[in-house]
Amino acid sequence: MTDSPLAGSTRLAGAFVRILALAVAFGLGAFLFSGSEGPPEASGEHAEHETVWTCSMHPSIRSAEPGSCPICGMDLIPATTSGANDSTDRVVLSERARILARLQTTAVRRQGDASAEVRLLGRVEPDETTRKSVTTWIGGRIDRLHVNTTGEVVRAGQVIATLYSPEVYAAHQDLLTAKSQVAKLADSTDATQRAAASAFVAARERLKLLGVPDRDLDRMEQAERPTQSVSIRTPFGGTVIERVATEGAYVETGAALYRVANLDRLWVQLDAYESDLPRIAVGQQVSIVVEGLPQPVEGTVAFVDPTLDPQRRTARVRVAVENPDGQLRPGMFAEAVVASVAEAGSEAPLVIPVSAALFTGKRSIVYVEVQSGGELGYEPRTVRLGPRLGEVYPVVTGLSEGQRVVSRGAFAIDADLQIRGGASMMTAPDDREAAAAAALQLPAEELEMLAPVVRNYLDVQRALAEDDHPAAVKGARALGDAVAGAELTGEAAAAWGEVADVLRSHAMHVAMSGDLEGARGGFEPLSAGIEELLSRFGNPLDAELHVAFCPMAQGDAGARWVQQGTTIDNAYFGASMRTCGEIRSEVPPGGFLRGKQAPAPRAAPAGHVH
Repeated sequence: MTDSPLAGSTRLAGAFVRILALAVAFGLGAFLFSGSEGPPEASGEHAEHETVWTCSMHPSIRSAEPGSCPICGMDLIPATTSGANDSTDRVVLSERARILARLQTTAVRRQGDASAEVRLLGRVEPDETTRKSVTTWIGGRIDRLHVNTTGEVVRAGQVIATLYSPEVYAAHQDLLTAKSQVAKLADSTDATQRAAASAFVAARERLKLLGVPDRDLDRMEQAERPTQSVSIRTPFGGTVIERVATEGAYVETGAALYRVANLDRLWVQLDAYESDLPRIAVGQQVSIVVEGLPQPVEGTVAFVDPTLDPQRRTARVRVAVENPDGQLRPGMFAEAVVASVAEAGSEAPLVIPVSAALFTGKRSIVYVEVQSGGELGYEPRTVRLGPRLGEVYPVVTGLSEGQRVVSRGAFAIDADLQIRGGASMMTAPDDREAAAAAALQLPAEELEMLAPVVRNYLDVQRALAEDDHPAAVKGARALGDAVAGAELTGEAAAAWGEVADVLRSHAMHVAMSGDLEGARGGFEPLSAGIEELLSRFGNPLDAELHVAFCPMAQGDAGARWVQQGTTIDNAYFGASMRTCGEIRSEVPPGGFLRGKQAPAPRAAPAGHVH
């Protein structure tokens, strides 16, 4: 059948309408697509600057989109911009990433008073010039102690003990006999009376030589029979700081019964390292802070030991302080600030905040802010720092005045550089790696001396993880005693002296802390000292030790510690984040800690990009 012209026209019109509708639909779709995604060129440009998201706690996690960390569940943060940060010697962060990371920088500056003070730790002790021993002038048995406890105050002439003495008994018998003879021979010749009187005087003098005072002699002369005991009196007053004698014990002539001291004036014995000695001299003003006292105690340096302790590598600095109200007590820990002697014409040192330094053995890494090609970046610089002075470190080499260093968020930058294979803190050359080659093989008996040091450190670590401040203080004090009791010989003596200085100083820091926050501040350098011990001398325990790391500790600067077991036991956060961190190294029994090794990146789950 042949179509009519009208039918053909109708089909042609319908086809045109359908084509027009398809064209409109395609154009509308193109419009909507361009409004939501942009043109291909713009999309490609966006991909070039796509934000990479990472976890501040586990920087090995890299994702192309925001979300949660698959390891700890924390929100991911912008790390860097792909395509704009491919360098392995610099980190470039977008402005938004810097804000989210709370990045802060501080200018390297000269601080005129950075060398104007030296901070030392020490202990309150009795003034040696007032220390005396109460002794007995005769031998015998102690029947009674009238002063039974240390801390009691005694006055000169006070009876402190009663002693049974056969010697005094015999001398008293001779005195009574001589007195009786004088009375019986009163009517005899002059020569006989003189002989009897001489015997009486001799018997009395014998008792005086045995330590019997005149007032007791007068009483003994009137006695009807010899006494079997004698009173021991102290010839001077003070506070009993040690009771040596016990009731029922036999003592010899000259044996010490008590040791007393005048506590109205005390000494504060400070330990100064070799590097501090050039800035300390007799006559300098000292402000002493003692836990438990509302105000610092002022004093002056009275003596600086001319010799150095060969084991601890420290010299004693003595400060004499008045203590009329008795608030200071021997045995208290003290922190002293000594006003340093400024050298004439010396230039004020460059300083950086404590939080800016990332330590790698004796050297440190800081991140310096740099401008290049219109981009703001951060480059690692190896620097050498002086001893910590309050909240700053003096810069020996590596930085110039006016440069800006990252004072907050340095670890996040370091982690990003580490992931991309750059020379980060974890991969930079470390003095410890060189020291590991010179690790010392100690004899078994000397290595055993270091076991109490490590065990007491682990007690401190566990106590802080359990938020138990008193236990941490107790462990730190035991650690200090263990360090003092370890004496190595030969080639190891000098190396141990360096490590012992660090451990003793920071153990005292923890022991003197007033709260958990203060204890954890001293725990970080204490842990570094234990790592040094494990690097130089090896693991003295029969159990494997693990070096753990938490990037969020110490104000997001990151911190390490040593623990037993592979379950993270975070000493910096305690119960609030006890399992935060990861194991970095293992040290088997008798093995050595070999430098700081960065952990292998974790495998990311599907949808995440490293």
